[in-house]
Amino acid sequence: MIFASFEFVFLFLPIYFTAYFLVPAKWRNWPVLLLSWLFYGWWRLDFLALLMAVTVFTFFTARLMDAKGPKTKVGTRLLVMGLVGNLSVLAYFKYANFGVGAFNDMMVAFGLTTVGWSEIILPIGLSFYVLQSVSYLIDLWRGDVPVSRSFVNYAAYKAIFSQLIAGPIVRYAEIEKDLKHREHSLALFGEGARRFMIGFVMKVALGDTLSPVVEAAFHLPSPTLLDAWTGMLAYTLQLYFDFAGYSAMAIGLALMCGFHFPENFNNPYLSGNIQEFWQRWHMTLGRFLRDYLYIPLGGSRAGPIRTYVNLFLTMVIGGFWHGANWTFLLWGAWHGGMLAVHRAWSRAGFGPMPYWLANPILLLAVALGWVTFRATDIHGAFAMYKGLIGLNGTGLSDGLAWQITPDQWWCLPIALGFVYLPLLSRWTGFGRPPEAHGPLWRAGWAVLPFLGFLLSLVLLYSRAAVPFLYFQF
Repeated sequence: MIFASFEFVFLFLPIYFTAYFLVPAKWRNWPVLLLSWLFYGWWRLDFLALLMAVTVFTFFTARLMDAKGPKTKVGTRLLVMGLVGNLSVLAYFKYANFGVGAFNDMMVAFGLTTVGWSEIILPIGLSFYVLQSVSYLIDLWRGDVPVSRSFVNYAAYKAIFSQLIAGPIVRYAEIEKDLKHREHSLALFGEGARRFMIGFVMKVALGDTLSPVVEAAFHLPSPTLLDAWTGMLAYTLQLYFDFAGYSAMAIGLALMCGFHFPENFNNPYLSGNIQEFWQRWHMTLGRFLRDYLYIPLGGSRAGPIRTYVNLFLTMVIGGFWHGANWTFLLWGAWHGGMLAVHRAWSRAGFGPMPYWLANPILLLAVALGWVTFRATDIHGAFAMYKGLIGLNGTGLSDGLAWQITPDQWWCLPIALGFVYLPLLSRWTGFGRPPEAHGPLWRAGWAVLPFLGFLLSLVLLYSRAAVPFLYFQF
């Protein structure tokens, strides 16, 4: 079950909100927990058991750490045990297939017998809820958060259905107070519903409309120049509207229940350099990588060479976190290299480029990286890169042309227009709060997301639901 589906909108949500608001306020973490487990178990019950096991293991490890003293020898050993336990689960389910496959490739190269292996299915959302466990244990050890003494509160934090599958990566400290007490109001519920509807439109009307173009382009064995550029641009836009749309829906659903999740996107394609891009794209992951990987590696404290190495390693590991594939390692290395080059440029005393030049360069560099991110393997990525420089011809191939409908062609410039729409705020006041405008603007601010939501429901009815792209991570 996904957010952008009739089962979720017209079955799960009514049941969830009815149960949630009928229960007295002090007991409302119970329906959050139980119905979130139901939401997750809708997919597979055996992996619900895994989520429960990780939750129980981390909760009691943290309680023991707190009882022994987090910074004591015993507390530190418990921290290591908790981290190893969580990361071992992630390593087995996410990287065992890759590891055995790489080993077997090496055995074949040397003419030796390969190892028999059955493919392991990756539990949906595993990467996200393991990172939550890691952040909770480390923050507790550092003294940044108090230990949770209520299993229901902690389990609800882990399981809140709106962020369980694909984030944002919510740290315990960010909603600790909300878990104990949260305000509810019609205004807050309405703002949450508005955020949910905006995310729904981003996902269904824009991201899902571009999905067939991306699928067709990236499956061409020899894409032409126009094929490759169309596919790359379509994926660059699809990924943003799909993932940012999911995050908007997750934040909106949480707000409807009084939870305040951190923002995850801030118009990243409007950035003027790669550092700014990572301050705006998947912001909760960027902060996680900074606080739990880059800074512990030494950050920028050990000299310029070590800083470049730390930047590069952080992004390579971040790339590999996205998936067990050489393509993700290349994508991480690409971004790590860009961050290192940007830092070297700044330290050399060169000022920032003018925005009209910097932004297109940044967008092109990010889009080129998305090719490896989307490709199923290295061969597919290089086939796209060959197409991007015209080695397979230039015109639109028949293999792509017959698969693209007029609405999909129109969606490309419309989606690109929405990316740059916030730039108009400096002239039109687009970014100001609604109360700073007249009644007509305030009416549109409230009504337009609803109309877009209705249109998206019609589109959803006319085609199959498309899973969120980040579900695979």
